[in-house]
Amino acid sequence: MTVPKTVGVGSPVVDLLTRVPHHFLESVPGEKGGRLLVDRPTMDALLSRLTTPCTRALGGAAGNTVFTLTALGAPTAMLGKLGNDDEGRYYAGSFERLGGDARSLKATGEAPTARCLSLITPDSQRTMRTCLGAADLFSRNDVTCDDFAGNQMVYLEGYLLWDSAIGEHILAMADRLGLTVALDLGTFEVVRNLGARLNDLLKRHVDIVFANEDEAAAFCGWPDPVAGLEALAACCPTAVVKLGARGALVQEGAQRCHIPALPVTEVVDTTGAGDVWAAGFLYGRLHHLPMERCGLMGASLAAEAVAHLGATPPLETIADIKRQW
Repeated sequence: MTVPKTVGVGSPVVDLLTRVPHHFLESVPGEKGGRLLVDRPTMDALLSRLTTPCTRALGGAAGNTVFTLTALGAPTAMLGKLGNDDEGRYYAGSFERLGGDARSLKATGEAPTARCLSLITPDSQRTMRTCLGAADLFSRNDVTCDDFAGNQMVYLEGYLLWDSAIGEHILAMADRLGLTVALDLGTFEVVRNLGARLNDLLKRHVDIVFANEDEAAAFCGWPDPVAGLEALAACCPTAVVKLGARGALVQEGAQRCHIPALPVTEVVDTTGAGDVWAAGFLYGRLHHLPMERCGLMGASLAAEAVAHLGATPPLETIADIKRQW
């Protein structure tokens, strides 16, 4: 069968992973285990203090999902903004070697490619500092209908709705072109910032919505994942609330199911697990599988993601999971 092509839209980020001793964080502003945005001088200063080299990896919320889809063999593209630098060329080149279409990735000389420095302490906890750089310059002027040509699905990270101009422009364009839209809400701050406007956007433009417990609670105003699921399902044909180690809830119309999380011997790194879960679910959807099987595909990939360092499972592991399905 011909699998529809998916374009991911978001901030293309190069992850820089390195191990540091506990005392290194004593002079790093912010809490251990937290995530903060930093400016370029702060990022450069942190990198200059490292005594071990960083491991580079492709990152970004939408990127994590799309890279996993690509590794599964689905046709994909990425839309976002890179710097005209070595990191940008690494990002685009790595995505193309994986099998993705990088032609819609824009480049600018005004700022460097977005970087996320992950400082990993001996207890396997990650403290992250992100400099958005070029990704923060992504605007509606960078987006044309040509960027969606040949695609049937758009996967949008919710962070782009923080700047409603670019996020809503993409949603409206996808709607005009008749594309299926999948949206991950990204963070509860986005949900709170949009308020009632989010209900309208979901009803008008979104076919599949992904949320975690905090985002679902912010959306419905009640800390009950079932209530959050029902509120989201009232706006979109398919709604998913991810529950971490307790699995996920999925609802389509009157049908609802609980997808259990799969057991993991040792949790190494939970970063990106929700993005990878979404990739498995969408892969199943692209192959017209029932929602329970779509969810179990997501659970299989997420279990492998948390057992390894980095946001996505190793390619050979993804290939093994694909063969099982």
